[in-house]
Amino acid sequence: MVLYRKMNMKSAAMLSALFLIILLYPVCLGEEADYYDWKGLKAYDAKNYSDSIAWFDKSIEMDPGYIDARIHKGRAQRALKDYNGSIDTYMAALQVDRLKRDAWSGLIESYAALNNYSQAAEAARSLREIEPARKENWLAEGNMLQMEGDYQEALESYEGALRIDPQYKEALYRKAVSLLALGRPEEAEGILDQILKIDARYKLAINGMGLIHLAQGEYGEASELFENASQVDPAWSQPKCNMAISLIEQQRMDEAMKIYAAI
Repeated sequence: MVLYRKMNMKSAAMLSALFLIILLYPVCLGEEADYYDWKGLKAYDAKNYSDSIAWFDKSIEMDPGYIDARIHKGRAQRALKDYNGSIDTYMAALQVDRLKRDAWSGLIESYAALNNYSQAAEAARSLREIEPARKENWLAEGNMLQMEGDYQEALESYEGALRIDPQYKEALYRKAVSLLALGRPEEAEGILDQILKIDARYKLAINGMGLIHLAQGEYGEASELFENASQVDPAWSQPKCNMAISLIEQQRMDEAMKIYAAI
């Protein structure tokens, strides 16, 4: 009887130990996944992108549901310009969690890097549908549509962003670009003027206004605007190039060449 009780106690202790092992096993795996992901991030910060991917793979192997490791791996693949590989990684992340915004954002960046603006726009649309209250999502969708050449549909996306924030300068500027592409310069000029009332130093709007005057043959006004844009950001070469074009249109070749030589 005593022996039987000892055996029962021993069996109970073994069962308890097994239960604890089963209970703690996922925790241990999760901690290992965290550790490998941390190692991967350290390697990434040191620009050892291939090593970081190896660490992220170990993290995913420990815990296939650990979505952050997949996001980090996709970013490292993009750093190595392995855009197709990063797309596969982000797709795998979205199978774990379809609502993960970092996966959608990475997907947009990867498709755009491949000049696949159609797929980038689809990814941006999906993100916008998931988070319609974020103005940045409407802007991203519009930008990809604009890069694809679908200026009319891009306008609708920018309008979505502006419904959330009517003074959203980035969306206003991109809207002006689409209007110019659609042959509506007067409307574009009105939008650029609206931006400059919000922020008189918004260089893109200053430069854009200069381009409109340049297209209309108003070289003096255009040159003044390009000069203003250069003063806002002396390191920005675009208004300098535009200034040179304006001078060439005025048959002032020597002055134009001096600008090009200084860029």
